[in-house]
Amino acid sequence: MKIRTLAIALLSLMAWSGIASAQIPAASWTKLTNEPTWLTDTALLLTDGTVMVHQYNSGAWWRLTPTKTASYAAGTWTQLASMPSGYAPLYFASAVLPDGRVLVEGGEYNNLVGDDTNLGAIYDPVANTWTKVNPPAGWTYIGDSPAVVLPDGTFMMGQGAQPSTRQVLFDATTLTWTAVSNNGKADGFSEEGFALLPDGHVLTVDTEDGTNSESFDPSTLKWTSAGSTIVSLPNSGGLGIVPEMGPLLQRPDGSVVAFGATTSTSIYDSSTGIWTPGPDYPNSDDMADAPASILPDGNILVYTSPGVFNGSGSFYEFTYPGNKFVAAPSTASGAALQSWQARQLLLPTGQVMWLPASGTQPTEHDVELYTSPGKVNAAWAPAITSVPSSITRGTTYTISGTQLNGFSAGSAYGDDAQMATSFPLVAIENKSTKHIFFGRTTNFSTMGIATGSTVESANFVIPASAESGPSLLVVVTNGILSKPKAVTIN
Repeated sequence: MKIRTLAIALLSLMAWSGIASAQIPAASWTKLTNEPTWLTDTALLLTDGTVMVHQYNSGAWWRLTPTKTASYAAGTWTQLASMPSGYAPLYFASAVLPDGRVLVEGGEYNNLVGDDTNLGAIYDPVANTWTKVNPPAGWTYIGDSPAVVLPDGTFMMGQGAQPSTRQVLFDATTLTWTAVSNNGKADGFSEEGFALLPDGHVLTVDTEDGTNSESFDPSTLKWTSAGSTIVSLPNSGGLGIVPEMGPLLQRPDGSVVAFGATTSTSIYDSSTGIWTPGPDYPNSDDMADAPASILPDGNILVYTSPGVFNGSGSFYEFTYPGNKFVAAPSTASGAALQSWQARQLLLPTGQVMWLPASGTQPTEHDVELYTSPGKVNAAWAPAITSVPSSITRGTTYTISGTQLNGFSAGSAYGDDAQMATSFPLVAIENKSTKHIFFGRTTNFSTMGIATGSTVESANFVIPASAESGPSLLVVVTNGILSKPKAVTIN
């Protein structure tokens, strides 16, 4: 059975179509047909394939729904329910949970006031409702805290905003917190970011402890040193603040690239625990708070600017393999902003959505999609081992397979924003109409990455709008398709 039709329809990268790799200058940006008329901010990918975008300095959120041919560029916007009254965070912790709900916690400059709020809320995308979440006991602030979803599905958060070693775990069923006491953290969590490793540990680069990095073991609930990054990565820019840091992003070989707020980078080998200095940024740029997204060919799209919150932004692909910065084309307003004033999100198409997050017009009305023609390594694809061949609209089914969560978080920013896409989506193409529908996925057996030959599972439900008849079903993770399975929708 050929995958070519579905791949061409779903993946702008045409990763499975046999097209050879092109040079990065052949990459391109596409503006949305329906640009937002409101100010954009952090975006999250929901498990039904739609995108949820926060409206800058407000409690409002919007949904971008792709067309029936899986075009996000031509997608349409609808406004979602607003967050609880008084909650309008600017920089906050967030994650898509294993049950498909979205947790948002804290926020720096709530309502653009200089306080680090301890408010939080959880969003149910099926009911389109927000529910208030009480803060962890004793936390008068959460602010811009680093957060990650552990392999067992637990949301973990360190207290940001001010130097603190407080750390908590979230129970999504009871909406309650458990403190991680005596965690051994060498410095505070302020301005740090998290990266999930293949073995389930969490990596961070300390911002107040020289070149030290640390690793968290979920089984012992302890942090230990992960060695020296060798080169200095955090940087305060002389602003008298806790040093800033750039994103940490995993790659298919298990390495993590730490993008510094200095002009330096460093690369962590998760199999050996050894750091190796990477290349310096071109033009003395840095990534003091900045977005990064891994592309389906392993390269990482980054947005940089010089001098810690100065200068103008530039785009590069950090190559894999090779570890080189290669210039990429810019968006219409990319040069008008700095690295911290934008967000990125990896889409199921393999494209990267770039969103201004500066709170200014007209740059806020310049949401664009990056398409790079790099070729995917077939070994990185998820593989379906079991799925029913006959499925009915509105019914929930279980799909099993390997590498369902991919090798990476997909996109990263750091303490101010998290937007991981390391979970499986189910896409179905009707063989007659060629229309594509996403089945909402939930109940992931793991949130770990790079799970190898271990068979994992997830539930999915066929939407009522799906067309009946013979179809092709694939798992899509971080923009990479599995081989298709033939199904019939009833």
